[in-house]
Amino acid sequence: MTMASSLPQRLYLMQVASLLVPPAAIPIPCYLVQTGDGKHILIDTGIPQDMVFPPGSPDIEHGRNVLQQLELIGLRPDDIDMLICTHFDFDHTGYHSSFPNAEMVVQRRQYEAARSRIPQYDMNRFHWAHPDVRYRLIDGDTELLPGLKLIETSGHTIGHQSVSIRSPKTGWVLLTIDAVLRQSSFTPHREEDPADEDPAKALASTIKLIDLAEKEPVGLVIYGHDGEQWPRLKKAAGLLRLKRNDGL
Repeated sequence: MTMASSLPQRLYLMQVASLLVPPAAIPIPCYLVQTGDGKHILIDTGIPQDMVFPPGSPDIEHGRNVLQQLELIGLRPDDIDMLICTHFDFDHTGYHSSFPNAEMVVQRRQYEAARSRIPQYDMNRFHWAHPDVRYRLIDGDTELLPGLKLIETSGHTIGHQSVSIRSPKTGWVLLTIDAVLRQSSFTPHREEDPADEDPAKALASTIKLIDLAEKEPVGLVIYGHDGEQWPRLKKAAGLLRLKRNDGL
């Protein structure tokens, strides 16, 4: 088997819900990577439809959840080989417990922080801390598979990780996840975001991703929750094919 045949071939973009913060609708996405040798790698699992929010929280508009979207492309939870957990915020972990056969991959510092009972991770603790879920803990930047890199980007949370994906034809696609929420923040002069645990580390991680995008080089950057970018992304039925003729 050649290296090219094991590289990522398809990237599915799945919007599972929207956070309604007038005047914007903020997308809540998950991603699926399919490799040439038949591996299915899920990135985050979105927001659970049964979650109860405290009074005063923004409204949520639910779409098809991650299980329903996988079913549309002919996949069941047991077909997922690996689940990349970028961090344990409630809008990224809603269905972790539905994938007991997948190897969960998370930064050690994020896992330890969540296990230490930091309150922000309690909303979804049932799903990400389910006894059937098994984790692989990693430390720092890691090439998880050929053409798939995890990038430690603390700041939004301790041990947050972004994802970089390469195909033989397209080059690199960078998923910033919540290290950079929107394109306007992808600058070394970004303003502080009140959602970040550590603004100084968030800025350092942003600069790290900017440098990475220039060196790789990255052909497409997809930001974590960018309501302006998401509708413009070229996708058919949630599918972004990693080919030049798809506009990458």
